[in-house]
Amino acid sequence: MDNKKISQELRNKVILVTGGAGSIGTALTKKLLQHPVKSVRVLDIDEHALFKLSRSLNNPKLRILLGSILDEDRLEMAGNNVDIVLHLAAIKNIEITESNPIETVDVNINGTINLIKMAIRNKPKKFLNISTDKAAEPTTLYGTTKQLGEKLTTWAGDRTGTKFATVRFGNVMETRGNVFEVWNEEMNRNTALSITDPYMRRYFFHIDEAVNFILKCLVVANNGEIFVPKMESYNIKEMANKVSNKHKIIGLRRGEKLNEILITDSEKKHAVEKKDMWIVKQPK
Repeated sequence: MDNKKISQELRNKVILVTGGAGSIGTALTKKLLQHPVKSVRVLDIDEHALFKLSRSLNNPKLRILLGSILDEDRLEMAGNNVDIVLHLAAIKNIEITESNPIETVDVNINGTINLIKMAIRNKPKKFLNISTDKAAEPTTLYGTTKQLGEKLTTWAGDRTGTKFATVRFGNVMETRGNVFEVWNEEMNRNTALSITDPYMRRYFFHIDEAVNFILKCLVVANNGEIFVPKMESYNIKEMANKVSNKHKIIGLRRGEKLNEILITDSEKKHAVEKKDMWIVKQPK
């Protein structure tokens, strides 16, 4: 999709990005500000990350909002007169989520519910929920919460005037806390690279690909769809070999799969397949 269509979609729009000071949120905010938007509101609980974002962009159209998606009053202020909501805020680290289930459920599910309620009241034109491949046949708490987030988003799309939809993709190479960050730290310490299992495979693409896919889906989002890109699957051991030949096998973490999937067999039955993605329609 060309930039012209995206610019038309974003022209004079007020956009709220939750979790907008994270890795993907930062890249997305920078991209949004390259289009003729009215303003971009970034809501995040990370004060320092917000400070860095503000300093790096220094753009009068950027609005920095410190707050949590669990704070309904803060969300109401953040969502006032917003045209588009891009929901990225979540607790996502597998180890952290598994050992902090109450907090994970609170943020990933109740926080999403708060946003949906806000959207029902404020009636933005579009609401795009950002999900993960771990929501497809989930085996972790994180994946389960994101699956429920997808279902909540689809439910809202059937019952309001706002166009709700979800974007689901795999791992993004440049995000914080991923395996590449761990490997870089281990390389700096001159220690063996941690590999969960030599047969593990994961879907990866770059952060600019993730941002472009989000904006592409925003243009065509209509009514509860789940947009799933066709991503390439990589063997983790082969990726590690490109960094170092020294490895240590640490084993799968609780709930982890050897192989993630992007889309389930049942979803494919009511999905529209395109050259670069599946669009999962909701069964009637």
